[in-house]
Amino acid sequence: MNPGLTHPPKIHNFNAGPSILPASVFAEASAAILNFNNSGLSILEIGHRTPEFTSVMEEARSLVKEIMELDNDHEVLFLHGGATTQFMQVPMNLLDAKETAAYTDTGVWGTKAIREAKLFGKVDVVCTSKDKNYNYIPKDFAVPNDAKYLHITTNNTIYGTQWQSIPHTSNILVADMSSDIFSRPLNFNEFGLIYAGAQKNLGPAGTTLVIINKNITGKIKRNIPPIMDYQNHIRENSMLNTPPVFAVFVCMLTLRWLKKEGGIPEMEKRNLAKAELLYNEIDRNPLFTGTAATEDRSRMNASFVMQHPEMEKSFLSFASERGIYGIKGHRSVGGFRASMYNALPMQSVETLVQCMQAFENEVRNK
Repeated sequence: MNPGLTHPPKIHNFNAGPSILPASVFAEASAAILNFNNSGLSILEIGHRTPEFTSVMEEARSLVKEIMELDNDHEVLFLHGGATTQFMQVPMNLLDAKETAAYTDTGVWGTKAIREAKLFGKVDVVCTSKDKNYNYIPKDFAVPNDAKYLHITTNNTIYGTQWQSIPHTSNILVADMSSDIFSRPLNFNEFGLIYAGAQKNLGPAGTTLVIINKNITGKIKRNIPPIMDYQNHIRENSMLNTPPVFAVFVCMLTLRWLKKEGGIPEMEKRNLAKAELLYNEIDRNPLFTGTAATEDRSRMNASFVMQHPEMEKSFLSFASERGIYGIKGHRSVGGFRASMYNALPMQSVETLVQCMQAFENEVRNK
């Protein structure tokens, strides 16, 4: 190392995604890039049909089933295309042209899912919070009994809202859990299908986790391209084509970390503590105000603005000087967004809170 160089300051990564991963996962993944399991090969160049990688895929899928306590009806897949591809693949596999699916509209991702579903069947938007720029979760709505399934987005990264109570329905329940999967205990067996882009709580961008009850597949009449048919992926143990090898490997490492740390119950405990600390400061500090309805606030993504918008650039610079990264809000909401995924340590939230307090003191003393 050049003795003239200093170590970079500690970065507190509040990025919404791709986002922070555990330090131990970075260390193990880095080693595997150079020499995977002492094979002399990199994980980036190892054959995906070799026993070395098939064991990675098997362990990753097994850990998902164990951590989420899934029953034997539920299959675990690691696919390509991000959650955005699932907006299309879900109705392609579950919805016939003359059937109706129920969708909830709680943000941009729900809106995009609705748009894709309309290509394959009828869509009944049973509730929306668009009237208030998606700053709340609708409470009073009915799902038609004949709806093939109900689709929800459990956490809305842009607007900082989260379904604190999952709707109970006799319909098949489909959920986009991209930004809060593995963050809190749920009865995951109640869902017919769950999908999640990996790049928030699970691993790097490049793979998508799909959990599906195999009993809901194969019920529609349309021809499905083989690569888009869930049944084919289930039959081939998520190895229908070349999987995103490195992304799956890092997901496996993250799942190992999650299990070692105490699983989903421990993550919920930590996430509640982090969210409470930050929201308490947002509510206390006269310079800031939250944008989401209090009862619907996300534990993963806190969205907030300044009482005086002209101060926002100054606060961003103030935070950057203290190693706080990724808090600029989405253009749809403005202000700030602090993403507090599983791997984000409490220390980072404490640093952000201290920064908000220090900025308040500086403004007061001017």
